[in-house]
Amino acid sequence: MEILCSGARCPVQEQRARWERKRACTTRELLETERRYQEQLGLVATYFLRILKAKGTLRPPERQALFGSWELIYGASQELLPYLEEGHWGQGLEGFCRHLELYNQFAANSERSQTTLKEQLKKNKAFRRFVCLQEGRPEFGGLQLQDLLPLPLQRLQQYENLVIALAENTGPNSPDHQQLTRAARLISETAQRVHAIGQKQKNDQHLRRVQALLSGRQAKGLTSGRWFLRQGWLLVVPLHGEPRPRMFFLFTDVLLMAKPRPPLHLMQSGTFACKALYPMAQCQLRRVFGHSGGPCGGLLSLSFPHEKLLLMSTDQEELSCWYHSLTWAINGQKN
Repeated sequence: MEILCSGARCPVQEQRARWERKRACTTRELLETERRYQEQLGLVATYFLRILKAKGTLRPPERQALFGSWELIYGASQELLPYLEEGHWGQGLEGFCRHLELYNQFAANSERSQTTLKEQLKKNKAFRRFVCLQEGRPEFGGLQLQDLLPLPLQRLQQYENLVIALAENTGPNSPDHQQLTRAARLISETAQRVHAIGQKQKNDQHLRRVQALLSGRQAKGLTSGRWFLRQGWLLVVPLHGEPRPRMFFLFTDVLLMAKPRPPLHLMQSGTFACKALYPMAQCQLRRVFGHSGGPCGGLLSLSFPHEKLLLMSTDQEELSCWYHSLTWAINGQKN
């Protein structure tokens, strides 16, 4: 349908012009960054993966643990780039979505990949020498292998931003509008799953670290299946006597209070003994003082069915962080 505008400026035409400018800018960025991405994928595939495979410096299980689905991701980019260079954005990205599961697999393997790289650099002299030699090539521009390994996950985030922008700035009457809209949705869903995988891996690292800090029979399995929020020292204020410093570990469902083991303890020096576990679902939180943000710290009151805790900090900012984290945990148990 033809749009008639009586004045010098037409809002509809101006909107279309803005869409076209943004679309042109997005397509240019998508194409240029895809070329660079494919080049870096190819460098790792050529100078690391294939040579390692030919030389046998790493056994196949170790090589697979280190690089995961790298070669298949490289192949997916090689398939996509010609479509982008010819301006077939919808067709190319729709076909690319068939390979998105590779990014889920790559994310699931990322922690194992980092661990394998550290282990092999530490104990495998031939591999360490090989990596140093390859990283010194001018093609890598000073980048190390550890810098390049997260590349596919970083690129997935770029895909999400660029393809969403491309879909939003493509008119509904454009022949590739539906393809781009579908591709944007599928890439966004994959990026969310990859983000969730990364969050779980970080949480598992926190849980292993906290579990290693806890000692004694009562500490076994305390962190299993939980989500870590924060930890730190707070002063427990008793009804009588002086405040006692205790280490607190906050998870989404419980608050764990621990006491440091004596420094001269032969087996467990530097660890903590679990003294109490407080369920967040039964907690009532109140800030007694420390609302003003002054330099004097503050006091939090945590009430449970059979006990009340008064927790103090001389650091106002630290206390505020604890208050917000505790509030988040309590509200999470109500939902």
